[in-house]
Amino acid sequence: MRTEAGPRVAREHDGVLEVLDHDDPLAAIRGEGEPSGLRPGDLLPPIEAPEIWCAGVTYERSRDARLEEAQTEARDVYALVYEADRPELFMKDAAMRRTVGPGGGIAVRSDSEWTVPEPELGVVVGPGGEPVAVTVGNDVSSRDIEGANPLYIPQAKIWAGSCAIGPALAVPDDWDAPFAIRMRIDDADGHELFAGETSTARMRRRPRELVEWLVRDNPVPAGTVLLTGTGLVPPDDYTLAPGHTVRISIEGIGELANTVKEMGE
Repeated sequence: MRTEAGPRVAREHDGVLEVLDHDDPLAAIRGEGEPSGLRPGDLLPPIEAPEIWCAGVTYERSRDARLEEAQTEARDVYALVYEADRPELFMKDAAMRRTVGPGGGIAVRSDSEWTVPEPELGVVVGPGGEPVAVTVGNDVSSRDIEGANPLYIPQAKIWAGSCAIGPALAVPDDWDAPFAIRMRIDDADGHELFAGETSTARMRRRPRELVEWLVRDNPVPAGTVLLTGTGLVPPDDYTLAPGHTVRISIEGIGELANTVKEMGE
């Protein structure tokens, strides 16, 4: 959170937002820090994630969408990875170079004609490789580029403004309990273009299992965020455009809202 003294972690206590005396989200999760008396300001990304990873094709709806968009015989890879023991994992960002927080502008690739938001549960990885918190994520993706060839997935997933996380970190009481995920997209005039909801109960793999695969023989730094896949896909005739606002809410965490900007703004 932005304050007059610089970025600080804030913690909700009995419905009141307390600004702590440090800026270490992982320390706050461990219960460290005291109220600083500083006034809360604008929200920043809830953690400066050193890396952001994504898991793909973790919902049946995601598998079906990938099969529909695929333009080559390689389309079978999506069905195969959905059923396989080993999940699809790929890096989305490092050092927050392409990621924004609440209210930040997301963007569309200049060479893409079909781009969609992907609402996802994000899992924060602790220093021992264990999941320590959850957040809301938006894995903005170019469906036409990935559909042309699965080997184009880095270009279909990674560009400036292609990711958003926030608005907060939450520590689940029960890591096996499902999360309800909702998404609404409005145009520049506030008219609804799409709305839908799903649940992590529909995931092929549990978030904890995905984290175990991510850290296997992989020195993932503490504070890394793993986005666990999407189960909400807008209709095929929809594409993100400048001025559209994406609102993603996950029960128990909050709402992440971002408006599409022109590339380079």
